[in-house]
Amino acid sequence: MSSSKWALVTGASVGIGESFTRLLAKQGYNIALVARDEVRLHERADSLREKFGVQTFVLVADLATDAGCKVVEDYISTYPIEVLINNAGFGIKYPFTMSALQAEQDLLDVLVRTPMRLMHVILPGMKERNSGTIINVSSVASFIAGGIYSAAKSYLTVLTEAVNTEVKGTNIKVSALCPGFTRTEFHQRGKMKMSGLPDFMWLNSDKLVEQSWKDAQANKPVSIPGWQYKLLVGVISTVPRKFVRQIGMNVRKKQR
Repeated sequence: MSSSKWALVTGASVGIGESFTRLLAKQGYNIALVARDEVRLHERADSLREKFGVQTFVLVADLATDAGCKVVEDYISTYPIEVLINNAGFGIKYPFTMSALQAEQDLLDVLVRTPMRLMHVILPGMKERNSGTIINVSSVASFIAGGIYSAAKSYLTVLTEAVNTEVKGTNIKVSALCPGFTRTEFHQRGKMKMSGLPDFMWLNSDKLVEQSWKDAQANKPVSIPGWQYKLLVGVISTVPRKFVRQIGMNVRKKQR
């Protein structure tokens, strides 16, 4: 049965975003789905309504553009959203010195500008109601130096930690989900080579989303699913920075 509470998920048509839509719908949240693929969005929306009995709303938007971002900002400004999942993704397989400038700008717009703006727009309403959850889908790449993707995700992780601290003492939860390699379409879309990655390094999207939600409700500023990635981040935090840079570059090279 549908409730009056709404959640908004960007990048909702596939992968981690799609997993979040099902988890939240199962809990009774109505779902606003945001992505570029209109056909897939409506398929997902229909499935959520049929399976969970919730209401849905589809927002077709390219978050690499000002117009696309504004579509979502306007929606958030108009309707009370209880849960915001900033999940829209963007990847570039080429090194910074070889990639197109527009691709670099698009990545920053999707991974940095959009979640920052949506958080800024949604937080006043959450503060007024003294309730709400924001989960920013970052990456374990935010802890290494692996090109502009790592740089963008570092911004998102640190911003999330900062806002989590700012709203301390309220009923607002702000958390960064930092997964490792996850079985989604992300790497295929980016035409990245992943065949050499051992099976144990792959994460399941549904399981990591469940863990992320539990961690967010426990008010953990950062959620790192999977023992292998908790171990990796622990090691990274102790070794000299030059080795962290080398790890990042080696990972990027294997994806090309």
